[in-house]
Amino acid sequence: VFLSRNFRCDCGNSKFKNLQCKLLPEKGKVNSGNKYNDNFYGLYCTCKRPYPDPEDEIPDEMIQCIVCEDWFHGRHLGAVPPESGDFHEMVCQACMNHCQFLWAYAPQLAVPALTKVNSLDDEGIVLKVEEGEEQKTEIKKESGVEHQETKEEKQMEQFNEPSTSSACPEVKRTFSSVHLPTDDSEAPVCKLKELQSKQFLQKDTATFWPSNWRSKLCTCEDCLKMYSELEVQFLTDECDTVLAYENKGTSDQETERRDPLMDTLNSMNRVQQVELICEYNDLKTELTDYLRRFADEGTVVKREDIQHFFEEFQSRKRRRTNRMQYYCS
Repeated sequence: VFLSRNFRCDCGNSKFKNLQCKLLPEKGKVNSGNKYNDNFYGLYCTCKRPYPDPEDEIPDEMIQCIVCEDWFHGRHLGAVPPESGDFHEMVCQACMNHCQFLWAYAPQLAVPALTKVNSLDDEGIVLKVEEGEEQKTEIKKESGVEHQETKEEKQMEQFNEPSTSSACPEVKRTFSSVHLPTDDSEAPVCKLKELQSKQFLQKDTATFWPSNWRSKLCTCEDCLKMYSELEVQFLTDECDTVLAYENKGTSDQETERRDPLMDTLNSMNRVQQVELICEYNDLKTELTDYLRRFADEGTVVKREDIQHFFEEFQSRKRRRTNRMQYYCS
């Protein structure tokens, strides 16, 4: 479960009467950073239904949006989700409308690749370039855009390079032509500006993204400012990804499953391991027999009783050790 990234507990504030937070006694009356969406009332997706829904007979998985953190039925995303192994994160329709700059990245990064739009300046028409290789070949032959695709491949190589520019235009859907600098001494444009110089479709659907897509977002000064204004700064944080949370959860589970006794044994040599196991078994047997007497008599075990047991146990252990030393000598 991908929990809310900025949510804090409400104990001790005005939502609870006569309850003071023991960790932060001076906690404010309201946690302004908390956002209570429909999920907190057991409702999910655009259909605002509970999960599991007793009235929903259609088998469907729910996918969480990494921006608003709401959960959505796959059939209510405006697009058919790819196979679960093909993508790692999803951005819902509403969040794509809120973060429209993502549409500029979608043709190159989204899974599967969204429909792209290319215009021929000499003919003034728009072509839809589909994913199929055969369709791409036919379009190339009919329109004679082999050189154009080669240019786009080179621009994609530049797009994958880290951006060092601090200049980034205001984010908007644009289809204007931008002349990129040719002088090596000039600062390169940011990734977003380069992508916005191309034509792209902006649809009313959710989008699906691979595991490493966030690392390809532009981090120039103006883009970072835009992320802050849209309250999506976390998109550039690789530790915020679903994959990072899954790996952390797996690591925590492995830590919980580890046996402290076995960890201690593995750090010892063979003789020490045998001695520790013997002492552990002796302690377990004697403590069990000691506590059984209280259970049979129906009496309560007090602190003094446990202290007395360990004093007697240590005394018997010393006597056994002394006899062994005397015997060995």
